[in-house]
Amino acid sequence: MAYRRLLLPLTGTAAGEAALATALMVARIWSAHLHCLHVRVDARDVAPLAGEGLSGAMIEEMMAATERESGERAGRVRSLFEKFTATHGDLTMAPDPNTALKVPGVTLSFEAIAGREEDVVAQQSRLYDMAVVPHPEADEDVSSSDALHAVLFDSGRPVLIAPRVAPEVMGSRVCIAWNGSAESAAAVAAALPWLHRAEAVRILHSEDYQRRGPAAEGIQAYLRWHEIEAELVPFKSQTREVGAGLLGAARDFGADLMCQGAYSHSRLRQLILGGVTRHVLENSEIPILMCR
Repeated sequence: MAYRRLLLPLTGTAAGEAALATALMVARIWSAHLHCLHVRVDARDVAPLAGEGLSGAMIEEMMAATERESGERAGRVRSLFEKFTATHGDLTMAPDPNTALKVPGVTLSFEAIAGREEDVVAQQSRLYDMAVVPHPEADEDVSSSDALHAVLFDSGRPVLIAPRVAPEVMGSRVCIAWNGSAESAAAVAAALPWLHRAEAVRILHSEDYQRRGPAAEGIQAYLRWHEIEAELVPFKSQTREVGAGLLGAARDFGADLMCQGAYSHSRLRQLILGGVTRHVLENSEIPILMCR
């Protein structure tokens, strides 16, 4: 199995260029098609504000401002895409992302459509092997995080979270964050192509991280059936932060990719109390392959 179709939602954040470079690296590894998608805000979504006591003139003004800002943002995203692709002359542009081109190497396409980003991205992701999402920059533009959560919770597909700085290599040393949950099992299944090509694989586990489910020895045995040898290594929480201990163990291994289940607890609980998923999303310096 290989990844043949990749989706990259671009929102115009500062993390977009690093995500483009990361997604292109993945596409080169797997000789895949990369479709870049920008979802413009639909000004018609402002119309329901009529029920909030706003006059028709005020709503029309808000719609016009929304349309103007959305167009400017779409222009910036398109400019980013064209500037990036201009520096990579070996790429083949595919006019229709749904048409498989019989050409060697990487193919690329771009599309900008109007709608609700979280709905469009989640639905479109179902037609791709993996979505690559820019690193969430909540202090700059929360929409990138919205796209991430939409893919995680409503696409049924794995998502690769790009780091803030594009990596130089990816997939040679892979960590598995194992806690026995259904989410971590889904992440391992989605990562099998990476695990087969990796030079070294390490399973990271901890009593503080373990949920109800199989212990780390179980997933090690499972991988042996797939002819993948993985080393079992326990890790410890740092200052009572399981996520910090997990990322520290990945750094000690020199990992350039980690696969992990997302939100074994509810997302609401993690948003309020913190959690391993949240800590990893906010602090990871390597690509993270997540499944929910």
